[in-house]
Amino acid sequence: MELIEILGYFGALIVGLVLGLIGGGGSILTVPILVYFLGLNPITATGYSLFVVGTTATIGTFRNIKQNRIDFKTAIAFTIPSVITVFMIRSLVIPNLPNVFFSIYRFKMTNSLFIMLLFAFIMLMAGWSMIKVKTIESKSSIKTFNSSHYFAIGTQAIGVGVLAGLVGAGGGFLIVPALVLLVKLPIKKAISTSLFIIAIQSLIGFLGDLNTLKIDWILLITFSSISIIGIFIGLSLSKKIAASQLKKGFGYFTIFMSFYIIINELLNAL
Repeated sequence: MELIEILGYFGALIVGLVLGLIGGGGSILTVPILVYFLGLNPITATGYSLFVVGTTATIGTFRNIKQNRIDFKTAIAFTIPSVITVFMIRSLVIPNLPNVFFSIYRFKMTNSLFIMLLFAFIMLMAGWSMIKVKTIESKSSIKTFNSSHYFAIGTQAIGVGVLAGLVGAGGGFLIVPALVLLVKLPIKKAISTSLFIIAIQSLIGFLGDLNTLKIDWILLITFSSISIIGIFIGLSLSKKIAASQLKKGFGYFTIFMSFYIIINELLNAL
């Protein structure tokens, strides 16, 4: 095994560690690690990412179910449109993306370049959501759940499903604010409910890849297992380390990585 591969699997540990420490965000690193360290095609990496994100989120979900932290009514309302969208994107849209969208002189906007640039933009948004001044809090823990909320949640869920399907990230940085602002869930319950949604949408989205991607199960299961180990380490350390400062620092790192991906991919395309 080469050094760069070892670093890739160490990156899997970091993914889980970050998820355990700050409750989200770590999965945004999965695609860059799979592409730059383990040499996967970006489209394949987004599919693998769904499996990694889904399995790690499932571990956290079991823990949250035991602690009664999940609002299942809200989760189902969000999950149904999100899951349908992710599955359709992975099974119908991704396999039919053109190899080249357009070309200008020597520059070609290939499907791989498009996916990586889109992913970098998502990373930029995720990083910003981690470092903005105040954590979103609900004004009330009492929900006023009506038909307008169902419509708003459904619309948001479709948007998250499109992004998750295209770039293989769970979209927790979009789901949590939606649950807090639209449904008035307390922040801790919103995070736990978001993890449940991410687990289902990611794993079902991955099913859409089974007929179109050649899966290296050894790599995928090894990467996911190491990530899960990282989660347990992170959960243990989270009791001793303030998550707020870690989240802010990781947000800056995520923004830095997004610019690195943009510059690196564009230079390689020229």
